[in-house]
Amino acid sequence: MRECKIVSKKFEIENAHTLAVAKKHGAYASLEKLKEYSPLEIINIIQESKLRGKGGGGASAAEKWALMPQTGDKPSFLVVNCDESEPGTFKDRQIISKDPHLLLEGILLTCYAIKAKHAYIYIRGEYFQFQKILQAAIDEAYAEGLLTECDITIHRGAGAYICGEKSALLESMEGKRGHPRLKPKQKEPEWFFNNPALVNNVETIASVPFIVQNGAEVYKAFGTKQSPGTLLFAMSGHVERPGVYEAEFGTSMMEYINHFGGGIKNGKKLKAVIPGGVSCGVLTAKECENLTLDYEALRHIGSSLGTGGMIIMDEDTDMIEALKNILEFYHEESCGQCTPCREGTGWSDKLVAKILDKRGTKEDIDKLLEIADTMDGKTICVFAPSVSIVIVSFISKFRDEFEAALCVK
Repeated sequence: MRECKIVSKKFEIENAHTLAVAKKHGAYASLEKLKEYSPLEIINIIQESKLRGKGGGGASAAEKWALMPQTGDKPSFLVVNCDESEPGTFKDRQIISKDPHLLLEGILLTCYAIKAKHAYIYIRGEYFQFQKILQAAIDEAYAEGLLTECDITIHRGAGAYICGEKSALLESMEGKRGHPRLKPKQKEPEWFFNNPALVNNVETIASVPFIVQNGAEVYKAFGTKQSPGTLLFAMSGHVERPGVYEAEFGTSMMEYINHFGGGIKNGKKLKAVIPGGVSCGVLTAKECENLTLDYEALRHIGSSLGTGGMIIMDEDTDMIEALKNILEFYHEESCGQCTPCREGTGWSDKLVAKILDKRGTKEDIDKLLEIADTMDGKTICVFAPSVSIVIVSFISKFRDEFEAALCVK
């Protein structure tokens, strides 16, 4: 397996989170390219690189950037999402804690390309220690004169998962660097709703400096034709060496688990893998044998690469208990706006608890699948369909375990 360190290049360098050490190892060098390229040319480079969003969806980054207006009177904004609420996802904190200046460099390049003068980084509430590191890096960048063309503001929120970005962003804007502070019960300013904003996650933006500095073809030399480049995979669960490791798309899943993770813990057998965070369909050990880590391969098998949050489960894992753990998260996180989601997450959580407690019936399993169907595609956002995917994949692939746990009358 060849070494692919695009985003994680400085992760092992001591004090790389400081400006002095980061600059010593090439930080902000790509900003020199802004003397050569116009904003549209930067977007074209990103388009040629085929950079895909690394926050879960895998959509073309450049296509989103190209939607931002290059002319007009309204200001544009960049929003960098570092919420990482989904269980199994913990890669963005690595960038922020080990190489925050890489993210800031990516922000400056992106803001130049979309002609934004202000970027907002939304960070989850539990990430207080990472916010301190990131804010220190921002302060260093201001002191060095690197942020003369673009302001950067952090907002630490409650953890929004899907639906809370707008309110968190609005709160972060209050009273910041010339923006109006809202008084209690005052309506949101019209400029907030009427101005264009680009939203990308941390790793997507942190990939931009390498591409601008080295060119699209160098980036595309890694990965596959349809999934070029690399991804930070956050590997947790029953492996010898859990952690965050960067690999190119197209890498063998089992080779990745064995090379970086050291194999299944205590020499046990692999039973299942959730490949990209708990919103992705679970995979059996058999399905993982010849599977590669790229968007197309995971989609073909009925799952998703997601954020790369890879959860490994060994032969002793109780799959009913695993599903219960996931559904507790979804039950808690549902915003409650849509009835199928509000009622479905709670109902499915209770039914799995009933089965886990040996009080379930075959009708309860069928009812779980019926609830999953009701939640799929019948709500405003993708939260409920994610729950549906999880329920269906667990039951369809491990139904024998669910049936073995049913109440025997």
